[in-house]
Amino acid sequence: MTLQNNDNAAEGVLYMAMELSDKRWKLVFSDGSEKHRHEAIEAGRRMELVEAIWKAKVKFHLSPEARVVSCYEAGRDGFWLHRYLLSLGIENVVVDSSSIQTNRRERRAKTDRLDGVKLLRMLLRYWAGERGLWSVVRVPKVEDEDARRLHRELGSLKKERTRHRNRIRDLLVAQGLRLEPNRGFLQRLETLTLWDGTSLPAELKGALEREYARLSMVEQQLCAPEQTRAERIASADSHPLQQVVRLMRLRAIGPNCAWLLVMEFFAWRGFRNRRELGACAGLTGTPYASGGRKRDQGISKAGNARVRTMMVEIAWLWLRYQPSSKLSRWFRERFAGGGARMRRVGIVALARRLLVALWRYLEGGELPEGAELKAAG
Repeated sequence: MTLQNNDNAAEGVLYMAMELSDKRWKLVFSDGSEKHRHEAIEAGRRMELVEAIWKAKVKFHLSPEARVVSCYEAGRDGFWLHRYLLSLGIENVVVDSSSIQTNRRERRAKTDRLDGVKLLRMLLRYWAGERGLWSVVRVPKVEDEDARRLHRELGSLKKERTRHRNRIRDLLVAQGLRLEPNRGFLQRLETLTLWDGTSLPAELKGALEREYARLSMVEQQLCAPEQTRAERIASADSHPLQQVVRLMRLRAIGPNCAWLLVMEFFAWRGFRNRRELGACAGLTGTPYASGGRKRDQGISKAGNARVRTMMVEIAWLWLRYQPSSKLSRWFRERFAGGGARMRRVGIVALARRLLVALWRYLEGGELPEGAELKAAG
């Protein structure tokens, strides 16, 4: 494929696709023609990257000031590389890897070199005007990305706490014992005996004590981010924190829900309409219609998984604490009379509608119809 446009004719453009991995980065360059240049550098070596770009310009007889456009797939390396490329004057896009078309053959050749060439060809088509070719990731600012650390750390710590608790329960249940790892667990462990009245084996007892020590450490670490979040909500000295406070005024929404929705979505994402909002959360339907076959495949699940999961939880809470709202009445009229499956389908639909209603509430002050606010206290 040869890319013909005004930029090529004027000063030339260098196109670069990067296939990133933990140890080596595969770089593929082109000037818009069928000629390619391959380069491999150590992962994370910025000076080697700059040198490879300079060598590619020399190879394709481009001026040192020639425009450079690049792309790479979103992944473990995050967005620091995107920001670094922008600081060099390079026009970069971060691509959603799940949106890249793949060969559907059962057996197909796949190497970093082939993937780099494929990514480069798609980059050429993208800059030629085929914007619907793939999905480009919207890169947050450094402060917006950092604002998401707190609730994500809390989520990781809570999962770790659950793992330690389940591990302690499993070790005890395997011996026919039931004991919750709560306060005073070590004291009760000393008096615990097996089914025949014998004391716990030494190795089992040691494993339980060590597992409980790890659980105690995680519970202690949970206090710091929770306290930090509470202090920031109390101060509400920024627009995102004020949005959190506004959401918390609604019944059924607490600090966990409000903080996650704002920091993941509303604080930095600019949504143009409700369809874009639902798609970003992965709550839009995916119909299948081919020939005479038509069916609904359910929601896409292609968006932010944290927001999607939280919205389903909020939807159940909304039915409980906002029973008089229009959305709750709509759910009861359409889905409550069905079975368990119909209610599960309906709660996802309610989550999508509720997300749109909360967005309108924050953007324009439009309170969801029939919704109640918490008491001033």
